[in-house]
Amino acid sequence: MLKHPFPPTPLQDLLPLTSPKFKLTLLGTPPRDIESLNTHGTELKARAEARDRAHRLYAAKPTPSSTSSNISKIHTLANSANGSGSYTFHRCVPLPHLPNPSKSLTFLERLRDDPGIKSAMQKHKFSVPLLTEMDPAEHTTSESRTLGLNRNKGEVIELRLRTDAYDGYRDYRTIRKTLCHELAHCVFSEHDRDFWDLTSQIEKEVERGDWTKSGRTVGDQEFYNPGDWEGVREQGLVVDEKGWTGGQFVLGGGGGGDGRGESRREVLAKAAEERMKRAREREGEGKS
Repeated sequence: MLKHPFPPTPLQDLLPLTSPKFKLTLLGTPPRDIESLNTHGTELKARAEARDRAHRLYAAKPTPSSTSSNISKIHTLANSANGSGSYTFHRCVPLPHLPNPSKSLTFLERLRDDPGIKSAMQKHKFSVPLLTEMDPAEHTTSESRTLGLNRNKGEVIELRLRTDAYDGYRDYRTIRKTLCHELAHCVFSEHDRDFWDLTSQIEKEVERGDWTKSGRTVGDQEFYNPGDWEGVREQGLVVDEKGWTGGQFVLGGGGGGDGRGESRREVLAKAAEERMKRAREREGEGKS
């Protein structure tokens, strides 16, 4: 009777090497798959390093909220009497790992200096330490695209400035309307009646205060995508789930949503498919 440990059994005792049934199968990964995996890993590493640099930059510069009292450290309804200059976005920061951050900065500064936005923020005494952009790939799922996010009732407001393919910028008025929505989250987190009433009030105040009537350009180029505003109304794009609370903000990091963000490659592929689809539809309309 054999007892453990059993002696090794040579393979040739089980199946002689001269047997016609003898066959060895080697499994391996195709070179292109290995190359794709390495490329993806390099992209993820580069993005992580860019976020770390941005986070260190953000942490190195104190925001107005870090110098306020413990009671109102991250509260947006500033209770100081420093005048109307306190009621604004104190810093505008683009994402440095995305293309053309200088153009994004110009866009953010245009929103900050918009006469209607300035008027509404002064009226409601909104003081927001940081206005920044969101990475579309981090806030896109197969079901929805998030357009804006307010963290901790005004500690940080993020806006989706760029198109999904990163090849342009969204309609200015659409983004400004999203900003009105996010400013209302400085007071109300949930999407209840009080929230929607305040959002509507801010939107009307911004429209009344906009003496330029959105006739300005940024960097000699108008930020306009004619399909954006229609898409918000008809395609059910998600402005946000509600005001987001908790956690530590990392510039360029993922949002507080539950959905899994798609990779940038997936977002670009879907954007290309959408462009081809729209092109085919336009060709069909031209032939009819």
